Amino acid sequence: MKAEQNERITRIGPGTPCGALMRGYWQPVALLDEFDPAIDPRMAERPLKAVRVLGQDLILFRDERGRWGLLDRDCPHRGADLAFARHEGDGVRCPFHGWKLDASGRCLDTPAEPAGSTLCQRVRQRSYPVVEHSGVLFGWLGEEGSAPPPFPAFDCFVAPGTHTFAYKGLWHANWLQAFEVGIDPAHTSFLHRFLNDAPLEQIGDNAAGKQFRSAAAGDVQGERWPMTRIVREFCQPDISFEPMPWGMRLTTLRPMTDELTHVRVTNAIFPHTFVIPLSETMTITQMHVPVDDTHTYWYAFFSSFAGPVDQAAMREQRARFVPPPDYVPLRGRHDGWGFDAREQRERTFLGMGEDDINVHDQWAVESMGAIQDRTREHLGSSDKVIMANRRLLLQAIDTVAAGGTAPFMGDAAQAAAQRGPDTVDGIAPAGAWADWWRQRVRAKRAAAPWHQAQRDPQTA
Repeated sequence: MKAEQNERITRIGPGTPCGALMRGYWQPVALLDEFDPAIDPRMAERPLKAVRVLGQDLILFRDERGRWGLLDRDCPHRGADLAFARHEGDGVRCPFHGWKLDASGRCLDTPAEPAGSTLCQRVRQRSYPVVEHSGVLFGWLGEEGSAPPPFPAFDCFVAPGTHTFAYKGLWHANWLQAFEVGIDPAHTSFLHRFLNDAPLEQIGDNAAGKQFRSAAAGDVQGERWPMTRIVREFCQPDISFEPMPWGMRLTTLRPMTDELTHVRVTNAIFPHTFVIPLSETMTITQMHVPVDDTHTYWYAFFSSFAGPVDQAAMREQRARFVPPPDYVPLRGRHDGWGFDAREQRERTFLGMGEDDINVHDQWAVESMGAIQDRTREHLGSSDKVIMANRRLLLQAIDTVAAGGTAPFMGDAAQAAAQRGPDTVDGIAPAGAWADWWRQRVRAKRAAAPWHQAQRDPQTA
Protein backbone atom coordinates (compact mmCIF):
# COMPACT_ATOMS: atom_id res chain seq x y z
CA MET A 1 0.00 0.00 0.00
CA LYS A 2 1.23 3.51 -0.80
CA ALA A 3 1.94 5.87 2.09
CA GLU A 4 -0.66 8.38 0.92
CA GLN A 5 -3.32 5.65 0.85
CA ASN A 6 -2.38 4.61 4.39
CA GLU A 7 -2.82 8.20 5.52
CA ARG A 8 -6.16 8.43 3.75
CA ILE A 9 -7.68 5.37 5.45
CA THR A 10 -6.38 5.97 8.98
CA ARG A 11 -6.69 9.70 9.72
CA ILE A 12 -10.14 10.55 11.11
CA GLY A 13 -9.94 14.06 12.57
CA PRO A 14 -12.12 16.98 11.47
CA GLY A 15 -11.46 17.93 7.85
CA THR A 16 -9.95 14.59 6.84
CA PRO A 17 -11.52 12.44 4.08
CA CYS A 18 -11.90 9.35 6.30
CA GLY A 19 -13.15 11.56 9.12
CA ALA A 20 -15.89 12.88 6.84
CA LEU A 21 -16.91 9.30 6.07
CA MET A 22 -16.92 8.25 9.74
CA ARG A 23 -19.10 11.19 10.75
CA GLY A 24 -21.91 9.80 8.66
CA TYR A 25 -22.43 6.91 11.10
CA TRP A 26 -23.67 6.71 14.69
CA GLN A 27 -20.68 6.32 17.01
CA PRO A 28 -20.58 5.03 20.61
CA VAL A 29 -19.51 7.81 22.97
CA ALA A 30 -19.91 6.18 26.41
CA LEU A 31 -21.31 3.24 28.30
CA LEU A 32 -24.45 3.98 30.29
CA ASP A 33 -22.53 2.38 33.18
CA GLU A 34 -20.18 5.37 33.14
CA PHE A 35 -23.00 7.45 34.63
CA ASP A 36 -23.87 4.89 37.31
CA PRO A 37 -22.79 6.18 40.76
CA ALA A 38 -22.31 2.60 41.91
CA ILE A 39 -19.54 2.23 39.30
CA ASP A 40 -18.25 5.83 39.30
CA PRO A 41 -19.21 7.65 42.56
CA ARG A 42 -18.40 11.02 40.96
CA MET A 43 -21.57 10.74 38.91
CA ALA A 44 -23.74 11.09 42.03
CA GLU A 45 -22.50 14.66 42.41
CA ARG A 46 -22.07 15.66 38.78
CA PRO A 47 -23.28 13.51 35.85
CA LEU A 48 -20.92 15.10 33.32
CA LYS A 49 -17.74 13.85 31.71
CA ALA A 50 -15.35 14.75 28.93
CA VAL A 51 -15.32 12.45 25.91
CA ARG A 52 -13.15 12.38 22.81
CA VAL A 53 -14.47 10.85 19.59
CA LEU A 54 -13.12 11.12 16.03
CA GLY A 55 -10.50 13.58 17.25
CA GLN A 56 -13.13 15.94 18.67
CA ASP A 57 -13.27 17.02 22.30
CA LEU A 58 -16.80 17.03 23.70
CA ILE A 59 -18.71 16.93 26.96
CA LEU A 60 -21.50 14.46 27.69
CA PHE A 61 -23.99 15.09 30.48
CA ARG A 62 -27.47 14.19 31.69
CA ASP A 63 -29.77 16.95 32.96
CA GLU A 64 -32.38 16.78 35.70
CA ARG A 65 -35.04 15.75 33.16
CA GLY A 66 -32.95 12.81 31.98
CA ARG A 67 -32.00 14.43 28.67
CA TRP A 68 -28.53 13.79 27.30
CA GLY A 69 -26.37 16.64 26.09
CA LEU A 70 -23.35 16.13 23.82
CA LEU A 71 -21.69 19.49 23.23
CA ASP A 72 -18.41 20.86 21.95
CA ARG A 73 -16.05 21.09 24.90
CA ASP A 74 -14.87 24.69 24.42
CA CYS A 75 -17.14 27.37 25.83
CA PRO A 76 -18.67 29.51 23.04
CA HIS A 77 -17.65 32.66 24.93
CA ARG A 78 -13.86 32.50 25.27
CA GLY A 79 -13.07 28.81 24.78
CA ALA A 80 -12.64 27.70 28.39
CA ASP A 81 -12.92 23.98 29.13
CA LEU A 82 -16.52 22.91 29.79
CA ALA A 83 -15.31 19.61 31.25
CA PHE A 84 -15.06 21.68 34.46
CA ALA A 85 -18.49 23.28 34.07
CA ARG A 86 -20.91 23.56 36.96
CA HIS A 87 -23.81 21.10 36.58
CA GLU A 88 -26.94 23.03 37.55
CA GLY A 89 -29.71 20.57 36.77
CA ASP A 90 -31.23 22.25 33.74
CA GLY A 91 -27.85 22.86 32.11
CA VAL A 92 -24.14 23.44 32.60
CA ARG A 93 -22.48 26.73 33.46
CA CYS A 94 -18.94 27.76 32.51
CA PRO A 95 -17.00 28.86 35.63
CA PHE A 96 -15.07 31.52 33.64
CA HIS A 97 -17.88 34.05 33.11
CA GLY A 98 -20.99 32.09 34.07
CA TRP A 99 -22.40 31.41 30.61
CA LYS A 100 -24.98 28.64 30.85
CA LEU A 101 -25.98 26.09 28.19
CA ASP A 102 -28.70 23.44 28.10
CA ALA A 103 -28.56 19.91 26.63
CA SER A 104 -29.52 21.19 23.17
CA GLY A 105 -26.72 23.78 23.18
CA ARG A 106 -29.11 26.70 23.72
CA CYS A 107 -27.64 29.58 25.73
CA LEU A 108 -29.67 30.15 28.89
CA ASP A 109 -27.71 32.91 30.62
CA THR A 110 -24.85 35.39 30.12
CA PRO A 111 -24.85 36.94 33.62
CA ALA A 112 -22.01 39.45 33.13
CA GLU A 113 -23.78 41.17 30.21
CA PRO A 114 -25.77 44.38 30.78
CA ALA A 115 -29.46 44.20 31.60
CA GLY A 116 -31.51 43.86 28.41
CA SER A 117 -28.66 42.24 26.44
CA THR A 118 -29.84 39.89 23.69
CA LEU A 119 -26.43 38.28 23.21
CA CYS A 120 -27.60 35.01 24.75
CA GLN A 121 -30.36 34.70 22.16
CA ARG A 122 -27.78 34.81 19.38
CA VAL A 123 -25.47 32.15 20.85
CA ARG A 124 -25.79 28.43 20.40
CA GLN A 125 -23.21 25.81 21.20
CA ARG A 126 -22.83 22.99 18.67
CA SER A 127 -24.72 19.98 20.01
CA TYR A 128 -24.94 16.46 18.64
CA PRO A 129 -27.85 13.97 18.67
CA VAL A 130 -27.62 11.24 21.31
CA VAL A 131 -29.51 7.92 21.50
CA GLU A 132 -29.25 5.04 23.94
CA HIS A 133 -29.15 1.41 22.79
CA SER A 134 -28.28 -1.70 24.78
CA GLY A 135 -26.43 0.11 27.53
CA VAL A 136 -24.42 2.38 25.23
CA LEU A 137 -24.85 6.05 24.36
CA PHE A 138 -24.37 6.85 20.68
CA GLY A 139 -23.68 10.25 19.19
CA TRP A 140 -23.91 11.48 15.62
CA LEU A 141 -21.21 13.92 14.59
CA GLY A 142 -22.39 14.62 11.04
CA GLU A 143 -22.72 18.00 9.40
CA GLU A 144 -24.73 20.54 11.38
CA GLY A 145 -28.25 20.85 10.05
CA SER A 146 -28.22 17.38 8.50
CA ALA A 147 -30.40 14.53 9.73
CA PRO A 148 -28.74 11.44 11.19
CA PRO A 149 -29.38 8.10 9.49
CA PRO A 150 -31.86 5.55 10.86
CA PHE A 151 -30.42 3.32 13.57
CA PRO A 152 -29.82 -0.25 12.36
CA ALA A 153 -31.89 -3.11 13.80
CA PHE A 154 -29.00 -5.47 14.55
CA ASP A 155 -29.59 -8.22 17.12
CA CYS A 156 -27.49 -6.48 19.74
CA PHE A 157 -29.84 -3.47 19.59
CA VAL A 158 -33.10 -5.41 19.24
CA ALA A 159 -32.59 -7.86 22.11
CA PRO A 160 -33.97 -6.62 25.46
CA GLY A 161 -31.70 -5.31 28.18
CA THR A 162 -32.04 -8.57 30.08
CA HIS A 163 -30.33 -10.40 27.23
CA THR A 164 -27.54 -7.96 26.40
CA PHE A 165 -24.44 -6.62 28.09
CA ALA A 166 -21.95 -3.97 26.92
CA TYR A 167 -18.38 -3.23 27.91
CA LYS A 168 -15.44 -1.31 26.44
CA GLY A 169 -11.68 -0.92 26.56
CA LEU A 170 -9.01 1.48 25.30
CA TRP A 171 -6.25 0.47 22.91
CA HIS A 172 -3.29 2.74 22.16
CA ALA A 173 -3.41 2.40 18.39
CA ASN A 174 -5.29 3.44 15.27
CA TRP A 175 -8.85 2.25 14.74
CA LEU A 176 -8.23 0.46 11.44
CA GLN A 177 -5.63 -1.99 12.67
CA ALA A 178 -7.96 -2.81 15.58
CA PHE A 179 -10.79 -3.58 13.17
CA GLU A 180 -8.57 -5.51 10.78
CA VAL A 181 -7.42 -7.86 13.54
CA GLY A 182 -11.07 -8.57 14.35
CA ILE A 183 -12.10 -9.46 10.79
CA ASP A 184 -9.05 -11.62 10.07
CA PRO A 185 -10.30 -15.25 10.01
CA ALA A 186 -6.82 -16.84 9.96
CA HIS A 187 -5.33 -15.30 13.10
CA THR A 188 -7.36 -17.40 15.54
CA SER A 189 -5.30 -20.50 14.72
CA PHE A 190 -2.17 -18.79 15.97
CA LEU A 191 -2.81 -15.72 18.13
CA HIS A 192 -5.48 -17.51 20.20
CA ARG A 193 -3.96 -21.00 20.08
CA PHE A 194 -4.01 -22.87 23.37
CA LEU A 195 -1.59 -25.79 23.58
CA ASN A 196 -4.00 -27.81 25.70
CA ASP A 197 -7.77 -28.00 26.12
CA ALA A 198 -9.76 -27.28 29.27
CA PRO A 199 -12.75 -29.44 30.26
CA LEU A 200 -15.75 -28.02 28.40
CA GLU A 201 -18.08 -28.29 31.38
CA GLN A 202 -15.97 -25.65 33.14
CA ILE A 203 -16.58 -23.08 30.45
CA GLY A 204 -19.58 -20.78 30.81
CA ASP A 205 -21.20 -18.66 28.11
CA ASN A 206 -20.60 -15.50 30.11
CA ALA A 207 -16.93 -16.14 30.93
CA ALA A 208 -14.47 -13.46 29.87
CA GLY A 209 -12.18 -14.39 27.02
CA LYS A 210 -13.37 -18.00 26.78
CA GLN A 211 -14.82 -18.17 23.29
CA PHE A 212 -12.00 -20.39 22.04
CA ARG A 213 -12.37 -22.70 25.04
CA SER A 214 -16.06 -23.33 24.36
CA ALA A 215 -17.25 -26.23 22.24
CA ALA A 216 -18.18 -25.78 18.62
CA ALA A 217 -21.65 -26.93 17.64
CA GLY A 218 -21.80 -30.47 16.32
CA ASP A 219 -19.39 -33.32 17.04
CA VAL A 220 -16.73 -35.63 15.62
CA GLN A 221 -17.72 -39.30 16.00
CA GLY A 222 -19.89 -38.43 18.96
CA GLU A 223 -17.23 -36.27 20.64
CA ARG A 224 -17.63 -32.50 21.06
CA TRP A 225 -14.52 -30.53 20.25
CA PRO A 226 -13.49 -27.19 21.79
CA MET A 227 -12.56 -24.42 19.39
CA THR A 228 -9.02 -24.53 20.79
CA ARG A 229 -8.50 -27.96 19.27
CA ILE A 230 -10.14 -27.12 15.95
CA VAL A 231 -8.15 -23.94 15.26
CA ARG A 232 -4.96 -25.62 16.49
CA GLU A 233 -5.24 -28.73 14.32
CA PHE A 234 -6.71 -27.09 11.19
CA CYS A 235 -4.77 -23.88 10.64
CA GLN A 236 -5.11 -23.45 6.84
CA PRO A 237 -8.71 -22.27 6.47
CA ASP A 238 -10.61 -21.79 3.24
CA ILE A 239 -11.78 -18.15 3.53
CA SER A 240 -14.48 -16.53 1.43
CA PHE A 241 -16.66 -13.44 1.67
CA GLU A 242 -19.76 -12.02 0.04
CA PRO A 243 -21.34 -8.54 0.00
CA MET A 244 -24.24 -7.97 2.37
CA PRO A 245 -26.51 -4.98 3.23
CA TRP A 246 -24.18 -4.16 6.15
CA GLY A 247 -20.79 -4.93 4.60
CA MET A 248 -19.46 -8.46 4.22
CA ARG A 249 -20.33 -11.95 5.43
CA LEU A 250 -17.22 -14.04 6.04
CA THR A 251 -17.21 -17.82 5.78
CA THR A 252 -14.23 -19.79 7.09
CA LEU A 253 -14.10 -23.51 6.39
CA ARG A 254 -11.68 -25.92 8.05
CA PRO A 255 -12.03 -29.37 6.41
CA MET A 256 -11.58 -31.99 9.15
CA THR A 257 -12.37 -35.33 7.51
CA ASP A 258 -13.93 -36.45 4.24
CA GLU A 259 -17.31 -36.23 5.97
CA LEU A 260 -16.94 -33.23 8.28
CA THR A 261 -16.03 -29.55 7.96
CA HIS A 262 -15.78 -26.90 10.61
CA VAL A 263 -17.67 -23.79 9.47
CA ARG A 264 -17.43 -20.38 11.09
CA VAL A 265 -19.64 -17.58 9.77
CA THR A 266 -18.88 -14.05 10.94
CA ASN A 267 -19.66 -10.55 9.68
CA ALA A 268 -17.89 -7.28 8.98
CA ILE A 269 -20.26 -4.35 9.45
CA PHE A 270 -18.94 -1.27 7.70
CA PRO A 271 -17.06 0.77 8.74
CA HIS A 272 -15.61 -0.68 11.98
CA THR A 273 -17.77 -3.42 13.51
CA PHE A 274 -17.58 -7.20 13.50
CA VAL A 275 -20.06 -9.84 14.69
CA ILE A 276 -18.75 -13.22 15.85
CA PRO A 277 -20.12 -16.17 17.82
CA LEU A 278 -19.12 -16.46 21.48
CA SER A 279 -21.01 -19.72 21.90
CA GLU A 280 -23.94 -21.57 20.36
CA THR A 281 -26.37 -19.11 21.99
CA MET A 282 -24.42 -15.87 22.36
CA THR A 283 -22.84 -13.45 19.89
CA ILE A 284 -20.38 -10.59 20.25
CA THR A 285 -20.85 -7.39 18.26
CA GLN A 286 -17.70 -5.29 18.62
CA MET A 287 -17.22 -1.72 17.40
CA HIS A 288 -13.83 -0.02 17.07
CA VAL A 289 -14.42 3.68 17.60
CA PRO A 290 -11.60 6.14 16.90
CA VAL A 291 -10.86 8.34 19.89
CA ASP A 292 -8.29 10.06 17.69
CA ASP A 293 -5.73 8.85 15.17
CA THR A 294 -3.72 6.86 17.74
CA HIS A 295 -6.30 5.67 20.28
CA THR A 296 -9.35 3.42 19.90
CA TYR A 297 -12.15 2.32 22.19
CA TRP A 298 -13.61 -1.11 21.45
CA TYR A 299 -17.24 -1.47 22.49
CA ALA A 300 -18.44 -5.07 22.82
CA PHE A 301 -22.13 -6.03 22.92
CA PHE A 302 -22.96 -9.54 24.14
CA SER A 303 -26.36 -10.81 22.94
CA SER A 304 -27.95 -13.97 24.33
CA PHE A 305 -30.39 -16.07 22.30
CA ALA A 306 -31.09 -18.23 25.35
CA GLY A 307 -31.53 -17.08 28.96
CA PRO A 308 -30.84 -13.65 30.45
CA VAL A 309 -27.21 -12.65 30.92
CA ASP A 310 -25.68 -12.11 34.35
CA GLN A 311 -24.59 -8.53 33.80
CA ALA A 312 -22.98 -8.12 37.23
CA ALA A 313 -20.85 -11.24 36.76
CA MET A 314 -19.85 -10.26 33.21
CA ARG A 315 -18.91 -6.78 34.39
CA GLU A 316 -16.83 -8.12 37.28
CA GLN A 317 -15.01 -10.61 35.04
CA ARG A 318 -13.96 -7.89 32.61
CA ALA A 319 -13.22 -5.22 35.21
CA ARG A 320 -10.41 -7.47 36.49
CA PHE A 321 -8.52 -6.77 33.28
CA VAL A 322 -10.01 -3.46 32.04
CA PRO A 323 -11.22 -1.50 35.09
CA PRO A 324 -13.65 1.43 35.08
CA PRO A 325 -14.02 4.37 35.13
CA ASP A 326 -11.41 4.91 32.40
CA TYR A 327 -11.46 1.36 30.92
CA VAL A 328 -7.69 1.30 30.32
CA PRO A 329 -6.33 -2.28 30.28
CA LEU A 330 -3.96 -3.18 33.10
CA ARG A 331 -1.70 -4.88 30.57
CA GLY A 332 0.06 -3.00 27.81
CA ARG A 333 3.35 -2.02 26.25
CA HIS A 334 4.57 -0.89 29.68
CA ASP A 335 4.72 -4.50 30.94
CA GLY A 336 5.14 -6.34 27.66
CA TRP A 337 1.43 -7.21 27.70
CA GLY A 338 2.23 -9.77 30.43
CA PHE A 339 4.45 -11.91 28.20
CA ASP A 340 5.75 -15.11 29.82
CA ALA A 341 8.29 -17.19 27.88
CA ARG A 342 7.55 -20.37 29.86
CA GLU A 343 3.84 -20.02 29.14
CA GLN A 344 4.67 -19.60 25.45
CA ARG A 345 6.54 -22.91 25.50
CA GLU A 346 4.04 -24.85 27.56
CA ARG A 347 0.51 -23.39 27.46
CA THR A 348 -0.24 -20.79 24.77
CA PHE A 349 1.18 -19.94 21.36
CA LEU A 350 1.50 -16.25 22.31
CA GLY A 351 2.44 -16.44 25.97
CA MET A 352 0.18 -13.67 27.26
CA GLY A 353 -2.34 -15.45 29.45
CA GLU A 354 -5.31 -17.76 29.20
CA ASP A 355 -8.00 -15.91 31.13
CA ASP A 356 -8.39 -12.81 28.95
CA ILE A 357 -7.85 -13.30 25.24
CA ASN A 358 -8.57 -9.60 24.65
CA VAL A 359 -4.95 -8.96 25.60
CA HIS A 360 -3.93 -11.22 22.70
CA ASP A 361 -5.71 -8.91 20.26
CA GLN A 362 -4.48 -5.86 22.15
CA TRP A 363 -0.87 -6.97 21.64
CA ALA A 364 -1.44 -7.59 17.93
CA VAL A 365 -3.02 -4.16 17.51
CA GLU A 366 -0.70 -2.09 19.68
CA SER A 367 2.56 -3.81 18.73
CA MET A 368 2.10 -2.63 15.13
CA GLY A 369 2.70 0.92 16.34
CA ALA A 370 0.35 3.83 16.90
CA ILE A 371 -0.50 3.83 13.18
CA GLN A 372 0.55 0.73 11.27
CA ASP A 373 2.90 1.36 8.34
CA ARG A 374 1.14 -0.66 5.65
CA THR A 375 3.83 0.12 3.08
CA ARG A 376 5.94 -2.59 4.76
CA GLU A 377 3.35 -5.38 4.55
CA HIS A 378 3.54 -8.55 2.47
CA LEU A 379 -0.06 -9.79 2.22
CA GLY A 380 -1.02 -13.34 1.28
CA SER A 381 -4.13 -15.11 0.07
CA SER A 382 -5.30 -15.59 3.68
CA ASP A 383 -5.54 -11.77 3.87
CA LYS A 384 -8.23 -11.53 1.18
CA VAL A 385 -10.80 -10.09 3.62
CA ILE A 386 -8.36 -7.41 4.75
CA MET A 387 -7.69 -6.40 1.14
CA ALA A 388 -11.39 -6.38 0.25
CA ASN A 389 -12.23 -4.17 3.22
CA ARG A 390 -9.51 -1.69 2.33
CA ARG A 391 -10.82 -1.43 -1.22
CA LEU A 392 -14.31 -0.83 0.13
CA LEU A 393 -13.03 1.79 2.57
CA LEU A 394 -11.06 3.70 -0.06
CA GLN A 395 -14.04 3.65 -2.43
CA ALA A 396 -16.37 4.91 0.33
CA ILE A 397 -13.98 7.74 1.24
CA ASP A 398 -13.84 8.81 -2.39
CA THR A 399 -17.65 8.64 -2.71
CA VAL A 400 -18.21 10.88 0.31
CA ALA A 401 -15.44 13.27 -0.79
CA ALA A 402 -17.26 13.62 -4.13
CA GLY A 403 -20.52 14.54 -2.37
CA GLY A 404 -22.06 11.08 -2.35
CA THR A 405 -23.64 9.07 0.47
CA ALA A 406 -21.66 6.76 2.69
CA PRO A 407 -22.41 3.07 2.03
CA PHE A 408 -24.91 1.00 4.03
CA MET A 409 -26.76 3.96 5.48
CA GLY A 410 -29.20 6.65 4.56
CA ASP A 411 -32.82 5.65 4.11
CA ALA A 412 -35.29 3.48 5.98
CA ALA A 413 -35.09 0.69 3.40
CA GLN A 414 -31.37 0.27 4.00
CA ALA A 415 -31.90 0.28 7.76
CA ALA A 416 -34.58 -2.39 7.44
CA ALA A 417 -32.11 -4.65 5.64
CA GLN A 418 -29.58 -4.26 8.43
CA ARG A 419 -30.82 -7.12 10.60
CA GLY A 420 -29.03 -9.95 12.33
CA PRO A 421 -26.41 -10.51 11.13
CA ASP A 422 -26.16 -14.22 11.76
CA THR A 423 -23.16 -16.17 12.96
CA VAL A 424 -22.35 -19.80 13.53
CA ASP A 425 -19.41 -21.86 14.75
CA GLY A 426 -19.74 -25.59 14.31
CA ILE A 427 -18.91 -28.93 12.77
CA ALA A 428 -21.06 -29.61 9.71
CA PRO A 429 -21.47 -32.34 7.09
CA ALA A 430 -18.82 -31.54 4.51
CA GLY A 431 -21.15 -31.61 1.52
CA ALA A 432 -24.04 -29.80 3.17
CA TRP A 433 -22.41 -27.19 5.37
CA ALA A 434 -24.24 -24.30 3.63
CA ASP A 435 -27.68 -25.72 4.51
CA TRP A 436 -26.45 -26.86 7.92
CA TRP A 437 -25.41 -23.45 9.17
CA ARG A 438 -28.63 -21.80 8.03
CA GLN A 439 -30.64 -24.45 9.84
CA ARG A 440 -28.61 -23.82 12.99
CA VAL A 441 -29.34 -20.11 12.72
CA ARG A 442 -33.07 -20.63 12.26
CA ALA A 443 -33.20 -22.96 15.25
CA LYS A 444 -31.26 -20.48 17.40
CA ARG A 445 -33.61 -17.65 16.52
CA ALA A 446 -36.72 -19.74 16.98
CA ALA A 447 -35.58 -20.63 20.51
CA ALA A 448 -34.74 -17.05 21.51
CA PRO A 449 -37.39 -15.84 24.00
CA TRP A 450 -37.12 -12.26 22.73
CA HIS A 451 -37.13 -13.06 19.04
CA GLN A 452 -40.39 -11.92 17.43
CA ALA A 453 -40.21 -13.34 13.94
CA GLN A 454 -37.30 -11.05 13.12
CA ARG A 455 -35.18 -12.87 10.59
CA ASP A 456 -32.09 -12.14 8.64
CA PRO A 457 -33.56 -12.00 5.11
CA GLN A 458 -30.38 -13.62 3.83
CA THR A 459 -30.91 -16.84 5.82
CA ALA A 460 -34.70 -16.99 6.15
